[in-house]
Amino acid sequence: MRAISYAAFGGTPELVELPDPIAPPRGAVIRVHATGVCRSDWHAWQGHDDSVTLPHVPGHEFAGVVEQVSPEVTRFAPGDRVTAPFILACGRCAQCRAGAGQVCPQQRQPGFDLPGSYAERVVVTEADHNLVALPAGMDMVAAAGLGCRFGTAYHAVHAQARLRAGESLAVLGCGGVGLSVVQIAVAAGAEVIAVDVSAAALGAARELGASIVPAGPEAPSRVRALTDGGAHVSVDALGSAATAAAAISCLRPRGRHIQVGLLLGADADPPLPMGRVIGQELQILGSHGLPVAEYAAMLADIAAGRLDPQRAVGAVIGLEDLPEALAEMGAGAGGAGMTVARLAPAPRTVPDSSRA
Repeated sequence: MRAISYAAFGGTPELVELPDPIAPPRGAVIRVHATGVCRSDWHAWQGHDDSVTLPHVPGHEFAGVVEQVSPEVTRFAPGDRVTAPFILACGRCAQCRAGAGQVCPQQRQPGFDLPGSYAERVVVTEADHNLVALPAGMDMVAAAGLGCRFGTAYHAVHAQARLRAGESLAVLGCGGVGLSVVQIAVAAGAEVIAVDVSAAALGAARELGASIVPAGPEAPSRVRALTDGGAHVSVDALGSAATAAAAISCLRPRGRHIQVGLLLGADADPPLPMGRVIGQELQILGSHGLPVAEYAAMLADIAAGRLDPQRAVGAVIGLEDLPEALAEMGAGAGGAGMTVARLAPAPRTVPDSSRA
């Protein structure tokens, strides 16, 4: 199969030929039709995640078609259209039994401790637990973001923030996950304020129904003015010490801050305004992915037309364009929304080991 791989952290990713993967016990091989370019992929490439072993194939949000399953898999078969959360849970531990696979202690992650989806094929472990069937009419490019950015935003807004109609939400960072937060929060009936340095990103947020505030030292005070004393909910959708602190400063007393953007590298342990947190009884909540148990509600909102993940997509590229897209993410370049690679794999005969 063709894949993008790098042999050194920060080194040039290259298009290479690799052996086709084989479904592990209880696992499946997915023929990738679309895969997203996420800031987490950039962090892994830069060596900010110690689970990555070189050489490495990045990529963790994808949609495709089941090509091969192990004999133990009973819920999925070759030809099924699927996606999967980027956190592949074990399906057996106490967290998984409680529907919280996103914090499974035995989790695996494509693009981090497993080979990723910047390839024509990717392995999904514990397939019966982790695979999610896609509606027949859903475009694969739109579906790719359900495994990470759109799904992560859905979990952050509904499960963690518990956003209610009539509340206000400020989101800092309007890339793929930030624009997804905007769309999901607007659909929930919230007043949304989007903050970003990019005019293109702010324009996209405005088209989705948000008021906009350019990023800068005055952004928190402007958000507080727009929301009559502060937002009920703030979301750091970028992941930096500066955006985390600024997002907390956007809140009203007893507000809820949701940290979605990863804080890695030099920003791994940022100072936060804890005096404000204590004095105003603020809540700080982490949000990490979307468990399989919450996909049904998200897909129902999409089917009903309340949400459209296609609107969070920016550029659509090819597999061979992924190295440049990864570099552009680190440089702060690129347009608004998710960059997604659409793969066009050749037809392939299902291996004899697959379940018919």
